[in-house]
Amino acid sequence: MTAIASRLTAPRPAALVLLVAAAATVGGALVFQHGFGYVPCKLCLTERQPYYLALPLAAAAALLPARFARWVLAGLALLFLASAGLGAYHAGAEWGFWPGPSDCGGGAGPAPSDVKDFLKSLDTIRVVSCTDAAWRFLGLSLAGWNALISLALAGLAGAAAFRAGRA
Repeated sequence: MTAIASRLTAPRPAALVLLVAAAATVGGALVFQHGFGYVPCKLCLTERQPYYLALPLAAAAALLPARFARWVLAGLALLFLASAGLGAYHAGAEWGFWPGPSDCGGGAGPAPSDVKDFLKSLDTIRVVSCTDAAWRFLGLSLAGWNALISLALAGLAGAAAFRAGRA
């Protein structure tokens, strides 16, 4: 194991990397939503939930002694594997490999202030589908990138949990 990998898989540094990476990932999704106006679909919102749960767990793992942090890191590995599964399912639905959920209609934009604004918004409203990728980078949608990031974080958390157990 290289010196960098050895340091990163120690429980405390791994937990801090997981904390920062989870915050950056969900923060990036929020920037796309609120900064660039991409309205998330139902699956997009569901994919964020593991990250919201991972934030306090990673912070706790960073503060706990290694023998306890091991179990939290193992839980984080499982959580990020589930997150990767959600991302892969969503990306597969976008590519047409399988159908997406039938009730996927998307998140809401800004709320109209009165009935007149509501009726006017009906002319321009766009339903967000779970099967249409809103944005792609290097051929992968945000759901695809979520799957890859989640797999990497699961690997890091699992390696740190395993290393803490051997120590």
